[in-house]
Amino acid sequence: MQNLAIDMGNSAIKYAFFAGSALERTSQVSTPDELLQQPEIAAIDNIILSSVRTGGAELAERLAYTGTFISLDYTTPVPLQNHYQTPQTLGMDRLAAAVGANYLFPDCDCLVIDAGTCITCDLVDKEKNFRGGSISPGLQMKFRAMHTFTQKLPLVEQTNLPVPLAGRTTVEAMQSGVLNGTVAELNGFISAYAEICDQLVVVLCGGDAAFFETSLKAPIFAVPELVLIGLNRILNYNV
Repeated sequence: MQNLAIDMGNSAIKYAFFAGSALERTSQVSTPDELLQQPEIAAIDNIILSSVRTGGAELAERLAYTGTFISLDYTTPVPLQNHYQTPQTLGMDRLAAAVGANYLFPDCDCLVIDAGTCITCDLVDKEKNFRGGSISPGLQMKFRAMHTFTQKLPLVEQTNLPVPLAGRTTVEAMQSGVLNGTVAELNGFISAYAEICDQLVVVLCGGDAAFFETSLKAPIFAVPELVLIGLNRILNYNV
């Protein structure tokens, strides 16, 4: 059974081909046309699409498949109990990441940190309950906000180099506030969740995952394909 999982975000289309539950290949493209040119497309049985773009329905009409197609939304059955009180407002990438974490670590409580445009921290417990979590600005959003909403602060580029805690220039001070401050924020969340969970596993994904993987105190499982793995798990759950 050949599956295709598509995560259609604002800036890129990430996708993965699966043979059943086994991940075969993952990549990303900028446009639907680039995705449709992939040779594996011709042999697809089932497809799941998660999209934040208006072009998701248009892409769906152009995809060829022989089995099941799912356009993921809050009504789609998933292998978790969703305790979010406004499921229609829950980002499907957050839900898919939680499903993926529970699939990879079924015997543990998982704190899923998705470090992208926004940083989300979500808890899924070993009883398969999605408990919700938090949303805060991501690194680039913080840098841009300081520049946009002040008259004198510059637009500072992110760096992966160590930043001094006490910045000695305005740029260093802004980098410390964003980078060291966000690390402290996430370390605080991890500590707080560890106090209420018996065996907490921290699972990390998102565009800034590499930075946080080496910066956070707790042991981290970085899974770049987490959302796609979760999407495929949801697809198999419904086939």
